[in-house]
Amino acid sequence: MPARDPTTLLRERGSPAQLYVYARGRVVLDECHRCQPDSQFFLFSAGKPLVALGVHLLAERGALALDDPVAAYWPEFAQRGKHAITIRHVLQHRGGLPVARGMPLDALVMTDWAASLRAIAQAAPAYPPGEVPAYHILTFGFILGEVVQRVTGRPVRDFLRDELLTPLGVRDVHVGLPPDQWDRHVPVDGRGPAELVTQLVINRRATRQAVIPAASVSATAAGLAGLYQALLDGGRGVLRRETIVAATRPSSDGAVDRYLKLPIRWSEGFQLGGQRPGGARLGGGFAPMGSLASRQAFGHNGSYVCLGWADPERQIAMAYLTGRLVSRSVGARHMSAVSDAVLTAFG
Repeated sequence: MPARDPTTLLRERGSPAQLYVYARGRVVLDECHRCQPDSQFFLFSAGKPLVALGVHLLAERGALALDDPVAAYWPEFAQRGKHAITIRHVLQHRGGLPVARGMPLDALVMTDWAASLRAIAQAAPAYPPGEVPAYHILTFGFILGEVVQRVTGRPVRDFLRDELLTPLGVRDVHVGLPPDQWDRHVPVDGRGPAELVTQLVINRRATRQAVIPAASVSATAAGLAGLYQALLDGGRGVLRRETIVAATRPSSDGAVDRYLKLPIRWSEGFQLGGQRPGGARLGGGFAPMGSLASRQAFGHNGSYVCLGWADPERQIAMAYLTGRLVSRSVGARHMSAVSDAVLTAFG
């Protein structure tokens, strides 16, 4: 079936949405549906690459080494057999700590930085460090964010804004929605039981404004796409090109993730596009970055609500942000269709 028009697919989601696309360095699509261009969307896990890039920036500067144990910077983390978990393991989702106390309990305290750190410090790993990929759903952001704070002595939100986003020229991307931006936020909505619970949690001001690096980044599509375009531009003198290449090199080439129960191509902070060995498409044919994405494509999906990626082979960067919570199968199919439509139209 041929790819459909991306603007039509944008409207079919039936909720506020933005789609912003760069092709070969030029803006080729800037569409909004039932919202304004400056409306702020909750990215869920699509915001994870931001804290990962902050860690890569510190490694590039020599402020930390990716193969150092997390406990070298955060000593309390070493409890209960976690002394051998390295920063690189966490970036690769191979730290063995997909959750601290289980997803419901982790979500219950996710707006409380100190309580989340205590839970992680007291947790025992589910898998030996480095052994298998197991998606670190919230622990990813708290562990890497605390390393950033211990190394720099600054709040992770401030470091990412001042040392990464602003120098890259990226606007309207925030780790935790600033209070003065509240009137611009787009609530999430859904119809099933799980979706209704999620929207009750996510739509709280306390959640939207909290610093939850693995989940609570708020952005416009123009801002998120601009971040990916900056990476396609080689880091614009903020990050070295070789740092970006290393951060987007495969660390898990389609192995089944123990937490997600799906074959995922991971790097060190990103999901990757393309096929896994043997030719099977990821996610049963509905990988969010599309069936047409090259193996060099990198980005991140956020609960099939938001998505950002860049494809160096085709020189395309895009962000597709929505407010509609749906099931994984429906969301993956829709995200894949939008990505394939973008690649067909502009690739």
